[in-house]
Amino acid sequence: MRKVLVYPLVIAGTAAAGLVATGTAASAHGYVSAPPSRQALCASRAVADCGPIQFEPQSVEGPKGLRSCDGGLAQFAVLNDNSRAWPARAVGSTVTFTWVFTARHRTSNWEYFVGDTRVDTVDGGNQQPEAVVSHQIDLSKFPGRRTVLAVWNIGDTPMAFYSCVDLNVGGGGSPGNPPATTPPPATKPATPPPTTAAPPGDNTNGTWATGTAYKIGDEVTFQGKRYRCRQSHTSLAGWEPSTFTLALWLPV
Repeated sequence: MRKVLVYPLVIAGTAAAGLVATGTAASAHGYVSAPPSRQALCASRAVADCGPIQFEPQSVEGPKGLRSCDGGLAQFAVLNDNSRAWPARAVGSTVTFTWVFTARHRTSNWEYFVGDTRVDTVDGGNQQPEAVVSHQIDLSKFPGRRTVLAVWNIGDTPMAFYSCVDLNVGGGGSPGNPPATTPPPATKPATPPPTTAAPPGDNTNGTWATGTAYKIGDEVTFQGKRYRCRQSHTSLAGWEPSTFTLALWLPV
């Protein structure tokens, strides 16, 4: 297993300062954006009626050591509801999990669980991570429909952030795990575009918009300036190319 840093970028101090002044963004932290975690699916409206998590997917924070998708937060209990038929992403045996951090806390480590089994641990060195970080995790021992719990353990507090990611590992089923519900092909964006998203092929040379699935290399216009996508993601309000989330966009 190796750790991959995706396009390291130090966020400008003025942009970080803007984070404190934007209300809900002030409580922002981080979550798994690809393959899409349950909160990412809610934020992109790929799963409807999720409640407040759709507006703050980065805020699933709870005490370290939990094994729940909602971090023990009642307002995010929908993330533990397996009856929601969460769509599972079809993947191979090795999966790249991408975290997006909107507040980059010092990191003890990242942990990945399938059920009660800790599949892998990535050391954070008690350092501040980049704004976007990816880990390659071997899931070859867990074929079929699985829910992976990804945990970001903070280095200087007793807290952690939780993301559950539904996968169809190897593209097949396994005993006790129902097959994925129409998983999107592996070559498609991490989350299917909602009905308000730009149609396929319109993301390049278009105007930036929320609720749109962007892939690496897409170019958009925002406030009269051009930007190129540096990390596949589904856009959210507050993640405009000109703000503190510049790890996702490169001015061109």
